[in-house]
Amino acid sequence: MTVGEFCNREVVVAEKETTIVEAAKLMRKYHVGDLVVVDRSGGRTIPVGIVTDRDIVVELVAGEVDLDAACAGDIMSHELMTAGDHDGILETLQKMRGKGIRRLPVVNGQGGLEGILAIDDLLELLAEELTLLAKAAGRGQERERKLRP
Repeated sequence: MTVGEFCNREVVVAEKETTIVEAAKLMRKYHVGDLVVVDRSGGRTIPVGIVTDRDIVVELVAGEVDLDAACAGDIMSHELMTAGDHDGILETLQKMRGKGIRRLPVVNGQGGLEGILAIDDLLELLAEELTLLAKAAGRGQERERKLRP
C-alpha cells in the first residue's frame, strides 16, 4: 500500500501570512491539530511548513507572545519533511519515527500537496489489520474444532 492510497486528502491549509488567531480558528472549525502552510504558484499548492496546535500553545501562549503580532510563517516548522504519494507506508512510517514526526504532508511528483499522513491514521490502519488477522486465526481454530471427530 502506498502513502497516496492511504493519506487523508482533505488537508486544511494556510498561507505564511495567516494570523495565529485565524490559524487557531481554522483548526477549531475543521477539528484538526495542524495546518499545512503553503505557497501557491503556477497553479500548484506547495507545502512549505506546518503549524500544530502544540506550536501555538508552547511557542506563543506559554511564551506570552501577542497572538496578533505573529503569523503562521513565524512559527511553522521550516525543515518540512514530506512523503511522495508513491512511497510505501512502512518506509514512510520508519522515516516519521526516525525524525519524531507525527504528521507528514504528502506530495506528488511535482511537489504539489496531495494529502497528509498522520500517526493516528496509521494506528487506525494497523489496528484494523491486526483485528482481521486475529479474526482469521480464530476462524481457523474454530474450523479445526468442527473437523475433529
